[in-house]
Amino acid sequence: MSDYDEIGYDVSDGILTITLHRPDQLNAFTPVMKDELCDAFDRVDADDDVRVVVVTGAGRAFCAGADLSAGGDTFDYKRRGGTAQGAPRDGGGLVSLRIYECRKPVVGALNGAAVGVGLTMTLPMDVRIAADTAKLGFVFTRRGIVPEAASTWFLPRLVGPSQAAEWLYTGRVFTADEALRGGLVRSVHPVGDVLDAAYALGREIADNTAPVSVALARQLMWRGLAFASPYDSHVADSRGMHLSGQAADVREGIASFLEKRPPQFPGRVSTDVPDVFSDPQPDWSADLPR
Repeated sequence: MSDYDEIGYDVSDGILTITLHRPDQLNAFTPVMKDELCDAFDRVDADDDVRVVVVTGAGRAFCAGADLSAGGDTFDYKRRGGTAQGAPRDGGGLVSLRIYECRKPVVGALNGAAVGVGLTMTLPMDVRIAADTAKLGFVFTRRGIVPEAASTWFLPRLVGPSQAAEWLYTGRVFTADEALRGGLVRSVHPVGDVLDAAYALGREIADNTAPVSVALARQLMWRGLAFASPYDSHVADSRGMHLSGQAADVREGIASFLEKRPPQFPGRVSTDVPDVFSDPQPDWSADLPR
């Protein structure tokens, strides 16, 4: 396990495996798990030994959703002792936003059931890989609540508004094959092969790419989904090209290609990722057509 109570944290050869670890409760989501996941992703950004994160579940489920042991009071903030001061924050949303802000690629290895927050927390992950036996569902409307974890922002961007609407409005549970057809998961495998598929993808990233370049690409892609136009994306891309083009990584990337050898990129995500979104110098937007 790890120094956490409800998740595992294991780094091996550049890949971190975060394991939701409440197998007797099908890894049901709790406030403790929420805090531990947020802390784990804080560690991810600071640890240059981590190139890729793989998130999976212990036992036969990925995550069966929120822990419902409080019964009908599970989602009642006031009845569970909340105060009237300040608006309550959705715990799943705090996890999703922390994953969204992560500077490392995140792969969801859905080894079993992923329902409710067990599915919405995977939406800001970059790739989802599912077991052929996995059942998935955005079941909120069948529980009398609303989709959470910023899923109404993420899901339509991943699968399109029509498919998102069907899954969110009906709240029905569906198969991994349907998730594949709808574009929610990248591939479906026998349950024993899910982690291997996730690690193979992680290995391709860790062995061949510049950590800082991947961090910038992840930020440009996710934040670009909210840009008003491609012109805004062009400004951010231009800053990224201008700043990364001066760094040692680009010289190593070209040299390793020409010399036909594996690259050894010197840049570090913890210290060397430039801000391509708010730096006003230079003003690349001045001469853009509008």
